[in-house]
Amino acid sequence: MLLPVLAEEKSNVLEDKDEDVVGALKSLFDPNEKTKSGKVLPKAYLKSAREVVKTLRESLKEDSKEMAKFRRTADAAKESIRDYLNDWRGQMSVVNEESYVMIEKAIRSLAKFYSKAGPSASLPEEVRSEILTDLITAEESL
Repeated sequence: MLLPVLAEEKSNVLEDKDEDVVGALKSLFDPNEKTKSGKVLPKAYLKSAREVVKTLRESLKEDSKEMAKFRRTADAAKESIRDYLNDWRGQMSVVNEESYVMIEKAIRSLAKFYSKAGPSASLPEEVRSEILTDLITAEESL
């Protein structure tokens, strides 16, 4: 009697492993991903948005007195913003998402400041903290 029970348990274990493998493969090839808030969004969007949040935050936290290091982080942020806007600006699948709205707001604040003050102006703390707050809100919804 003991032998059939063991065989049945082994069968269940194998089925569970098969389901795990199939689930992993589906996840790997699925173009969408579930966010922290439970929404399903394109993986490419989430990756791009996370990259913008990360590089822009690093750039804003960098000391502008160390010009070489500041330039490197600013250039990385500029590149990720450019890629994000080229790929996702106006895309109906994400345009109403909070992350999209907040990233767009942060980028607009940055652009507005630099268009008025010039490309080498130092960002005031008020503008910096406003943008960082927008980035935190965006990140929370990714």
